[in-house]
Amino acid sequence: MGARKRIKSEQRKEARKTQAYARLRNVPTSPRKMRLVIDLIRGKEVNLALDILKFSTKEASRRVEKLLLSAVANWKEKNEGVRIEDANLYVKEAYVDSARILKRLRPAPQGRAHRIRKRSNHVTLLVDSKVSIVNQEN
Repeated sequence: MGARKRIKSEQRKEARKTQAYARLRNVPTSPRKMRLVIDLIRGKEVNLALDILKFSTKEASRRVEKLLLSAVANWKEKNEGVRIEDANLYVKEAYVDSARILKRLRPAPQGRAHRIRKRSNHVTLLVDSKVSIVNQEN
């Protein structure tokens, strides 16, 4: 690996140590359906996002709600001594990537076969505080 790539990689690893995020991998719903739910909460405060997810009728919202609670717990673990209510947490980043696709065959007329693609996705949530933590401790 070249020097630039190594330095950039080390910078990403250091930044990741301070970020509070949660990932959900290989969710057996299509990325398109999951993005509809994720778009509802991107940029919102955590309490508002949890309310939106709780009352959403989408099936994917239950999984995202649990993932958001996990991201908040990760933030709490990395920022001990700071109350969640004072931190003013919000969903900084939320994105959905495509995961593996299971390919199946369905019988079609006249001896043919149609391919069925069973899609899955990866969801990543990044939670951050709107208030600077340094100011809270002083």
